[in-house]
Amino acid sequence: MQRIEIADQERLLKGTTTIAAVCKDGVVLGTERRATAGSMIAAKQTQKVFKIDNNIGITIAGLVGDAQVLARYLRAEVSLYRLRRSAPLSVEGAATLLSNILSGNRMFPYYAWLLMGGVDTKGGHVFSVDPAGGSIEDRYVSVGSGSTFAYGLLEEGYSRDMTLSDGVDLALRGLTVAMKRDSASGDGYLIHTITSKEYREFSEDEINKRLKALKIPLPPVLP
Repeated sequence: MQRIEIADQERLLKGTTTIAAVCKDGVVLGTERRATAGSMIAAKQTQKVFKIDNNIGITIAGLVGDAQVLARYLRAEVSLYRLRRSAPLSVEGAATLLSNILSGNRMFPYYAWLLMGGVDTKGGHVFSVDPAGGSIEDRYVSVGSGSTFAYGLLEEGYSRDMTLSDGVDLALRGLTVAMKRDSASGDGYLIHTITSKEYREFSEDEINKRLKALKIPLPPVLP
């Protein structure tokens, strides 16, 4: 087995910017789209937000392969729960499940840090689940190498009373600041929102309209 040094682990876990926030009428999940391998930009259209169920989604930071495996694993387990119980799994239950998956694989750990957001009968929730399986609930969270810059916007702009629409704008602003200062973040935006009624994935056109309204330059069109 190839040995991964601690410094390499930290780089693999931090090379991105992800944001999750609870609003009064739902939850917003946002990321940029760049994937890096050391100092090289490996991909510019990376999927970093995954729908797990109609009421739950996750963002990923870390090794793409590990994160994709975890997303498939979690989606399968949540689907089985819905089939067996005829009801969706709570967000806290899904976060606990993900935590158990990560903490139970100590021999060959997953190098991925995930943010889980969702809505259930108790309202909106956001959990940060680290590679060791630690799960912490918060009102807003950012993970990745650009998170320091994103937090500057989140700390100033977040409010418990903000609407989902305002939350989307705040996520876009936070991601924009991160992309300006963090070389491992860039190449566009991904925004998903979750309410008690629907799981919604924003199209590129919808995101660009919001960027124009916020007077944020549009990302370059990729070939």
